[in-house]
Amino acid sequence: MPDATLETGRSAPRAQSDFDVIIVGGGLAGLYSIYRLRKQGLKVRAYEAGDGVGGTWFWNRYPGCRCDVESMEYSYSFDPELDQEWKWPERYGTQPAILEYIDHVAERHDLMRDVQLNTRIKTAVFSEKTQLWSVTTEHGETVTAPACIMATGNLSTPRKPDFPGIDDFKGNWYHTGLWPKEGVDFTDLRVGVIGTGSSGVQSIPHIAEQAKELTVFQRTANFSLPARNAPLDPVKEAAHKAEYPERRKAAYDTPFGIAGFPPPTQNALEATEEERRAQYEAKWGEGGSISYLFSYKDLLLDEAANQTASDFVREKILATVKDPKTAELLCPNNHPIGTKRLILDSYYYETFNKPHVSLVDVRSAPIQEITPTGLKTTEDEYELDAIVFATGFDAMTGAMREIDIHVEGGKTLEEQWEDGPRTYLGIMVAGLPNLFMITGPQSPGVKSQMILSIQWHTDWIADCLEHMKVTGKTRIEATEQAAEDWVNHTREVADSTLYPKANSWYMGVNIPGKPAVFMPYVGGVHTYTAKCNAVVANGYEGFVLSGETVGA
Repeated sequence: MPDATLETGRSAPRAQSDFDVIIVGGGLAGLYSIYRLRKQGLKVRAYEAGDGVGGTWFWNRYPGCRCDVESMEYSYSFDPELDQEWKWPERYGTQPAILEYIDHVAERHDLMRDVQLNTRIKTAVFSEKTQLWSVTTEHGETVTAPACIMATGNLSTPRKPDFPGIDDFKGNWYHTGLWPKEGVDFTDLRVGVIGTGSSGVQSIPHIAEQAKELTVFQRTANFSLPARNAPLDPVKEAAHKAEYPERRKAAYDTPFGIAGFPPPTQNALEATEEERRAQYEAKWGEGGSISYLFSYKDLLLDEAANQTASDFVREKILATVKDPKTAELLCPNNHPIGTKRLILDSYYYETFNKPHVSLVDVRSAPIQEITPTGLKTTEDEYELDAIVFATGFDAMTGAMREIDIHVEGGKTLEEQWEDGPRTYLGIMVAGLPNLFMITGPQSPGVKSQMILSIQWHTDWIADCLEHMKVTGKTRIEATEQAAEDWVNHTREVADSTLYPKANSWYMGVNIPGKPAVFMPYVGGVHTYTAKCNAVVANGYEGFVLSGETVGA
C-alpha cells in the first residue's frame, strides 16, 4: 500500500464556511461526533431526519425491541462518571431504556444545541473552487463546511415492502423500523407478521400476547438463542463497574469489541461428542450469542465444526416446538450458524406452541400480493386485520446512497458503488475529499459492539482533523489503490470464513438489484484497530494530504 502523499502545492484558497464540520445523522455516532469535535474547538452542526435523537433506537420502537449486547457493555466510554452513575435495569437494554440513556447523554453534555431535527439531507456536493462541501436539506437550506461526516448508521434505511396491492389493504400495516411512537394495540385482531429476522423474532412473542390470531410468514428460518434476560444482578453490576476502565481498554483487543469472554482454546472436533454437548448446553443456559460462538475456535471457519453447533440448536428447536411440522420449518437449513446475524430471543420458539399462532412457509409458497382483506400466497389466502413487515433494512450503504454525494462534475457515490461499496478502512471513499464515514462498509461495524466502533472511528477522524490543522493541510482523501487493496483484503478475510455461505444482509442480498458483496470487515476489532493505528504511524498511509492554510 503506498505511503501518504504530503503535497506542498497550494490548492485553491478555501472560502469562508458556515461550519468547520457538518455531521449527517443524530444517532449515537452523530452525538459523539459533536462531543468530540467540540473539544477541539470546532464549530459543528448535526442534521437529523427524525424529531428526536437516537438513530436506530429512535426509530425502532416495535414491541420487544432490545439490544443483543449486554447493557453494561453497550454504552459510551467517554464519561467515566456516567459509567458509575447510570443504572441499567436489565441484562439487555430495551429500546425505551437505551433511548432514555441517549437522551440523558445529549442533555448532560448539552449536545442538542448543535443538532437540527426534522431535517433530511438530500445532497452533499464538494466544490474544487471553494474547497467546501455544500450540504442541502430537503427544505432547500444549504450550508457549507470544509469537512463532512456521514454518521448515517448501518441499519437506518428500512426496506419498505413492495408487494402488489399494499395500497389497497383496508387494515393498518406497519414496518418494525418505522414504528408509531404511540405504539400499536393488536387486541382482538388477526395479525400477520412477514419476516423472521431479528425484529420479527423479538416482536412475535409480544404481538402474540395481544392478537386474536397471529400468522407468521417465514421465508428463511434463522438461528436464535435464548437471551436469558433478567433484572441486572447488583453484585455483577458492582463488579463490572469496578473494572470498567480495564474492560473498556481490553475490549479493543477482542474480535467483537466486547471484553469478558475468554477466547476459546480448542477446535470443535478436537473435543468428544460428550464434551461438545456439555459445552453447548452450558452456553445455551448462559444465554448470549458471542458466548455461544466462543465455544470453539473454528465455529466460523470450518463447516464440520460449525455443523456440531448448528445441529445442537436445531435439536433444541425440535425439542421446544410441539408440532413436528412447525418445528421442522423453524430449523435453519441453508446457512451455518453465526454467518447471518445470530438472534437473541425471549420465548420465540415457545410462542409457536400457542393455539392461536401459526407458521406459513413462503419459500415453498411465495407471497403473491396484499389483498384488501389480507394476504395471498401461491397456495392460499389469509384474512388479516393488520400486517407487520419485519422485512429489514438496506443495510450499511442504504442511507448514504439515498443522498446525492459527489464532487462537482464527478460521479455520484451511488454510481461509484454500483458494483458494491468501495472504501478505505470504512472511513473514506476515494475521490471524495474530506468526506468521512463512521462505521462504513469494510469496517467491523455491525460485527462488533457498535458504540465502541463508533467511538473508534470518531476519535480517528477527530485526530486526523487535528493533524491536518497542525500540519497546515486542508484536504485529505484516500487513494484509489489503497481503497482497492483494502476492499480486496476485506473480501479475502471474509472468504477465509464461513460468512459468505449465507445469503444475508451482510451481503446486501435482501435488497433486489443490490450487488452481492460481503460488506463488514470480519478480521476482528483487534486486527482492525491495529491496522488503523499503523496507517497513522506510517504518516496516514494510503491517504493524500494536500492544500495549505493561509499563512502556512
